[in-house]
Amino acid sequence: MSPDLLGTVAALDFERPWMRPLAGHAAPVVAAIARGATVADALDAPGPVRPVQFIAPADAGATDEAYESHIHRTGTVPTRCNLHDLFNGLVWWQYPLAKRRLNALQAAEIARCGIGTTRGALRDAITLFDENGAVLDAPPSLWEALVARDWYRLFVTERALWQQASLRLFGHALLEKLVQPRKPATAHVLLAPLPIATDAALAAALDPAWLATKPFVPLPVLGVPGWCAENENFSFYDDRQVFRPRRH
Repeated sequence: MSPDLLGTVAALDFERPWMRPLAGHAAPVVAAIARGATVADALDAPGPVRPVQFIAPADAGATDEAYESHIHRTGTVPTRCNLHDLFNGLVWWQYPLAKRRLNALQAAEIARCGIGTTRGALRDAITLFDENGAVLDAPPSLWEALVARDWYRLFVTERALWQQASLRLFGHALLEKLVQPRKPATAHVLLAPLPIATDAALAAALDPAWLATKPFVPLPVLGVPGWCAENENFSFYDDRQVFRPRRH
């Protein structure tokens, strides 16, 4: 375990709005890493019933098997000692059913089509959501504004409605980016046809034909009220390099 990673993990702030849902599972993991555990070993700390087993990459063996196929076949996730894989493991703890569903879909596509130069529509969509996705539970008015990319309505006119909304990040690469938050950080929000407020509901909603259409809408996450002090000044949303209008 490198000193730099130890320092970064120790400094993670799970009181930040996007990190708070992970806090319960993260506490024993961070404590184990502080005691010198690898990220793989630390991710086995939160409880006896694990969603998968986290292993060191060397323990996966030297094969040409695809990463997703290995996870599906063995129930083990090769996990490096870095932030990216730490957040991947924490999302496995938070959303075990949805992560398992996505992995099964990936493995089935690999078995059907093999590994080529491109992933194909379904695998591409799964990877996008797995790395950068988010789930939004919000009143219809906020959804309408988001789909229309009407940022002023979404974040200013209807600002009070965010008290009734919940945005939960799923993508582990997005969580990693937000360790050092930058205004352009953007989630791909799943445009689910039904409420998906729970892990089980999200897993049930992940239909492969629907996912292949890439049913996502971009959302610059630091625009969410309460997620960034600077957005209290509404000129924050005037930046068209971040809050881009919808293309017609």
